[in-house]
Amino acid sequence: MNNGQVHTNLIKTEAKRLGFLSCGISKAGFLEEEAPRLEKWLKNGMHGEMRYMENHFDKRLDPTKLVPGAKSVISLLLNYYPKETQPQNTLKVSKYAYGTDYHFVIKDKLKSLLNFIQEEIGAVHGRAFVDSAPVLDKVWAAKSGLGWMGKHTNLLTKEVGSFYFIAELIVDLELKYDTPVTDHCGTCTACIDACPTEAIVEPYVVDGSKCISYFTIELKNEIPTAFKGQFDDWMFGCDICQDVCPWNRFSKSHSEPLFDPHPELLSMTKKDWQEITEDVFKKIFKKSAVKRTKFSGLKRNIDFIK
Repeated sequence: MNNGQVHTNLIKTEAKRLGFLSCGISKAGFLEEEAPRLEKWLKNGMHGEMRYMENHFDKRLDPTKLVPGAKSVISLLLNYYPKETQPQNTLKVSKYAYGTDYHFVIKDKLKSLLNFIQEEIGAVHGRAFVDSAPVLDKVWAAKSGLGWMGKHTNLLTKEVGSFYFIAELIVDLELKYDTPVTDHCGTCTACIDACPTEAIVEPYVVDGSKCISYFTIELKNEIPTAFKGQFDDWMFGCDICQDVCPWNRFSKSHSEPLFDPHPELLSMTKKDWQEITEDVFKKIFKKSAVKRTKFSGLKRNIDFIK
């Protein structure tokens, strides 16, 4: 067994020990097939006011520009599917934001994995990425065989579904590379049919500027009145395209205590949300990603849904 295989086995075993759902590895290099797709998506304005998507075009497509000498992209999945979800007939928060902000939880695990690699293998240089740098994480995860890109553009995995976070370690270490899996969406159009704002404009293409998650999280200005009545009670994020996906019948609840919600989150009624005070907001979302939208942003979303 060569070093690349030995090191790969070590890394995958440690990733599992740290609680990651799975780990796949790709050769770092320029994502040639993604360039025209990304260019067209940006040109058509499907990123809305997410201007940061226009930045670092070359880095977005080539991890060796982010980490000099990079040889491998280690992609990792971390399950966030909750044991309990919010009750019916209330204002809803996307499941990924129930507990502690995933950036902090995953960053700590990634640092531990990188430290392990450096201790066990030697002088390896690398960087950890959690949705916070120009990395096409879903593309790398698919390249690494962790799943395929569904028609809703989320990564899907057989027997698991899609309720997981994706993160990367980009390292200057040669490893054994995985191969992509095949697409298993078939003729299903459940996600396309269910999207209330028709954001999935065609299979595998999402117009981000029409997505409920975009309106409730990314958009800083007023939500366009044309979308009034189309939010299906989602006040932060949206899980509709994942909830209706047949592959998510395999979702199993996570085992990460930090992702457990504040108890009040699960007991709030629609009336409670409509009357929420800043103190209650701070208490329920003290460590949550919902803090990104601030109290004023959440109030704006709630008022829009009324």
